[in-house]
Amino acid sequence: MAAAGGRAPVLIMAAIRRAFADLSIGQVHYARCGDSRRPVVLLLHQTPRSWAEYREVLPLIGEEFCAIAIDTPGFGDSAPLPGSACIEGWAQVAVELLDALSIAKAHVVGHHTGGVIAMEIAATFPTRVASLVLSSTPFTDDEFRRARREHPPIDAVEPRPDGSHLTALWQRRQPFYPQGRPDLLEAFVRDALKVSGEVEAGHRAVASYRMEQAIGRIVQPTLLIRASDDPFASPHIAALQAHLREASVVTIEGGMVPMPDQLPQAFANALLVFIRAQSSSVPPPR
Repeated sequence: MAAAGGRAPVLIMAAIRRAFADLSIGQVHYARCGDSRRPVVLLLHQTPRSWAEYREVLPLIGEEFCAIAIDTPGFGDSAPLPGSACIEGWAQVAVELLDALSIAKAHVVGHHTGGVIAMEIAATFPTRVASLVLSSTPFTDDEFRRARREHPPIDAVEPRPDGSHLTALWQRRQPFYPQGRPDLLEAFVRDALKVSGEVEAGHRAVASYRMEQAIGRIVQPTLLIRASDDPFASPHIAALQAHLREASVVTIEGGMVPMPDQLPQAFANALLVFIRAQSSSVPPPR
């Protein structure tokens, strides 16, 4: 229906609120969107991004749910883990955040590295996870670990006085990003520059994670999201399906490595259809 005067109605999206929680490792940053009385959707980002990967997704999810995107420790504005970065430590901190926000249970969504963290949360803290969404998530077994040991660093570049290492970082990622979207590469570089310690540490944490020991403990309803044009993650969908035989699968055509901020509407739609079907069984926050 047209508004008065023939003008189209203005769609008011839910506002994003940002805050810090004081947790065991120090301050952890997160962004929240939507009514806190509604079921919670926890979003976990890839390496070396931040909550900003979900900047356009949060208001879309926040229209129906309480959407929370955390900065993984050592990324964005969150304090790092003490010692080496690891999937288990990141999962523990995510659950600490749920505790700090009095959230008993959440739908947990992860993209790339975030998907690996999400699986660890679901396997180790099953009562805290209402459902699980693994987007462009690798299956990390012995074969994966061997391949990573033989693979050159993904994002590490040697700093140079003239700043040309930033161009090198841009060019290294460019083939995996859509043409004509320099804004997505700019967002990636900004986040990469904020990483505490080595930018490659997150990739090493994924490579060392023994997913084959955790995946058998997944009992939650699960959605696998495949980005059709993501050469890193798309081939792993078959292995994940072999272990998670009851999981639903959605392919987002044209999706690449930065899928949540490349195609936020398609990504959010896939989440919403799945989570709506699961959310009725989730108790409200404590």
